[in-house]
Amino acid sequence: MQKEKIGSLNYHGVSKASVNIKLLAPCGLCCGVCGIYYADKNNIEKLKQKLAQSYLTEPEQIKCDGCSSDNKFVYCDSCLIRECVLSKGLSGCHQCTEWPCEKVTNFPFPLAGEYMLKSIPARRERTDKEWVEWEEHNWSCRECGTLAFRGARICGKCRKDCLLYTSPSPRDS
Repeated sequence: MQKEKIGSLNYHGVSKASVNIKLLAPCGLCCGVCGIYYADKNNIEKLKQKLAQSYLTEPEQIKCDGCSSDNKFVYCDSCLIRECVLSKGLSGCHQCTEWPCEKVTNFPFPLAGEYMLKSIPARRERTDKEWVEWEEHNWSCRECGTLAFRGARICGKCRKDCLLYTSPSPRDS
C-alpha cells in the first residue's frame, strides 16, 4: 500500500532518512495521525469546528505542530503525562518502568487513554520509525490507502465508510 500525501503535505512523520521527532508524543500517541494535527495541516475548517466543539475550545485553537514542538495544541501543552515524562528525563511513556500508571488509565479523554494502552506496547517493540509506520498503517483507509487520523470514520479521499480500526486494538503489521 502506497502512502499518499494529503494536499502538498507529507506530514506522516517518517521520511526515508529520519523520523520527525516533533510528532512523537510523550504519552504514546503519534501526532502524525492526530485529528488536531490533521485538521490544522490540511486546513479542514469543518473538522476544526467539530474538534473545537469536542474539546470545548475555538476553531482557531485547532492548531499544532506536534506534542514535541514549540507549537502544541492547548490541551497537549498542559498535559500531565507530558509533564511527567519530561520530569523523568524520558522521551515517552514507552521508556517508563512505572507504565501503565494512573495518568494514562485516568486520562481525561478515555478513548485516547485506551489508544495509549495499545500503542505504548507496540512502541516498546519497535524503533521510532517502525512505530510511526505501524501507526500510519493502522490509520490508513482500507479501501484506497490514504492516511487519515485517529478516530476517522470516512476516508477523506475516496469518501467510503471503510476506514481503520474503530476500537483501540491496532492491527499488527
